[in-house]
Amino acid sequence: MEFTPLDQIDKVHLELRSGFNSGKLKSLAYRKYQILQLGYLVQDNAERFNDALASDLGRPTLENNFLEIGPSIGDTKQAYQNVEKWTKPEKPAFSLNFTAMRPVVRKEPKGVVLIISPFNYPLWLTIGPVAGALAAGNAVAIKPSENTPAVSSLLAELVPKYLDQDLVRVVNGSIPETTKLLELQWDHILYTGSGRVGKIVAAAAAKHLTPVTLELGGKSPVVIDPNCDLETAARRILWGKVANAGQTCVAPDYILVPKDFQDTFADALKNTYDKFYPESAKPSVSGAYARLITPQAFTRVNALLKGTKGTVVFGGETDEATKYIQPTVVKDVQPDDTLMSEEIFGPILPIVPVKDIDEAIAFINARDHPLALYVFSSDNAVKAKVFDNTQSGAAIANEVLIHPGVDGLPFGGIGPSGSGYHTGKYTFDIFTHLRASMDSPSWVDKILAARYPPYTTKKVNAVRKLLFARLPARPSAPPPIGVASGKKRWGRWFLVATAIALASFLTKRSKALTGSS
Repeated sequence: MEFTPLDQIDKVHLELRSGFNSGKLKSLAYRKYQILQLGYLVQDNAERFNDALASDLGRPTLENNFLEIGPSIGDTKQAYQNVEKWTKPEKPAFSLNFTAMRPVVRKEPKGVVLIISPFNYPLWLTIGPVAGALAAGNAVAIKPSENTPAVSSLLAELVPKYLDQDLVRVVNGSIPETTKLLELQWDHILYTGSGRVGKIVAAAAAKHLTPVTLELGGKSPVVIDPNCDLETAARRILWGKVANAGQTCVAPDYILVPKDFQDTFADALKNTYDKFYPESAKPSVSGAYARLITPQAFTRVNALLKGTKGTVVFGGETDEATKYIQPTVVKDVQPDDTLMSEEIFGPILPIVPVKDIDEAIAFINARDHPLALYVFSSDNAVKAKVFDNTQSGAAIANEVLIHPGVDGLPFGGIGPSGSGYHTGKYTFDIFTHLRASMDSPSWVDKILAARYPPYTTKKVNAVRKLLFARLPARPSAPPPIGVASGKKRWGRWFLVATAIALASFLTKRSKALTGSS
């Protein structure tokens, strides 16, 4: 991979600033053209990106298409189709006091933004953010990961061919190039990666008061309720761990399961593994299963595995030469185990036995807020109990991994797992400045004349009468703790059932009156 010369990075920054100031992207038509070009950049070169992803990550073709290439094209299409809707000025809620001033919220670009994308999803977590930034009208600098040289080189080759170089540029490199980029003033930075580097990015941005969106990670737990669809839970959780060899920020990191159900669930995972990888498709076979990204990543994850005091249910095979670690499940893992010391970011799944759901909740709350929290249960009360008594970036029931790609859902963390949100419309939002605007006619002074000096008692009374809101009646006492406020709303299924029952009753009554059978 050819690195961008350090002495050229300032020039790239200035040229992007000039491109933004040219006003090209004030035209929604030109924004849409650039976004569509971005989509075709991926679609036209899908096979090349598949080969590049396979080269960098050893990832199977199906995963490349399902997790990256398809979602990248989808994100560009969504942005293309919604530019007019997303950029349309919004009127605030009606206020009799201020409606005459014609208040409106304008959606304007922030300026020149920096997107630092990660190695684990080097295409999707580049293309999606760029689509949102262009939809908002920004010029964009892309810093791909140096750990995916094939994908990063391909992006550097294709971006100038498909996109306006005044508006979108790729800067390739490692720590020195990233450090140089962070010395410059940007109007927003989106960083996806580790918490350690996230702190560096945030500190650098703070020097310029640059807003930052950080998508980081952490140990995302899975809570297992014995009252769950066992086969489905095992299948989905294991898939979430083996996809991309566990190198996903929202991959299930560990399982919390009642102790007397641990062996049952471990057996279900083993049965699922045997179905995923029969003799004809062993994970050790090249092309059937991804590899760890670097020798350093292999060494770190392998050390976690070798240090565990838990019991290996299946897996455990490794090959340093190919950075291969077999999908591995370990049961009877204790809180102080090596596998619980940090985010695994690899294909090892520890099972931590707990007494019950309450202990699982306490276990989660004693640690950093995760990027995702999963619960598998057929009991709505259990799901609500877990979600209502924990904090996490996402709260997902009976599914794993795919929620960042679900249209309309925000993707982001809380606390150490990240700050801010992106994907889809939320990406547009982070790169958009909400600019308050009003146009107040002169006759409004007839209503608000009291604001002008000299201040008199009459004017004070007029202001109080006009602007002091009438609050609801003062409560006589605090409400009981744990009791929901507001009116009870009947569920839609109750209404459907009522409608069906009423229709059945009327039909029978009609037949009775007409004498029909």
